[in-house]
Amino acid sequence: MTTRRREAVALAGLLAAAGVTHLLRPGVYDPIVPGALPGPARFWTYASGVAELAVAAAVAHPTTRRAGGRAAAALFVAVLPANVKMAMDWRHRRPAKRAIAYGRVPLQVPLIWWALRVARADTAAQRPR
Repeated sequence: MTTRRREAVALAGLLAAAGVTHLLRPGVYDPIVPGALPGPARFWTYASGVAELAVAAAVAHPTTRRAGGRAAAALFVAVLPANVKMAMDWRHRRPAKRAIAYGRVPLQVPLIWWALRVARADTAAQRPR
């Protein structure tokens, strides 16, 4: 397996795992849904889980990998407000929990970079030589 394919498979796996946990354990995610979003938090938790699974499938398949990588980057940008909310809500928790909450915010940057790298790598691999 090539390095590019491994990166795509790993990203797809991360997205799929996140999607499954959103659907199986929504109560973990409901509290971090920003209140500015209309409707119940559970809707947004399930919607993000379904989106993560769809994007994982797109990243996993070579013919949709470029679009999937771009969609993954957009998804990582879209969930940033939830991570910021979590950091704000958890600022008075134990240091270990604060570290987790605070760490999620800057973690979005390498995730976005990774997703864009997967999208670009697929494009580069398809160019004729």
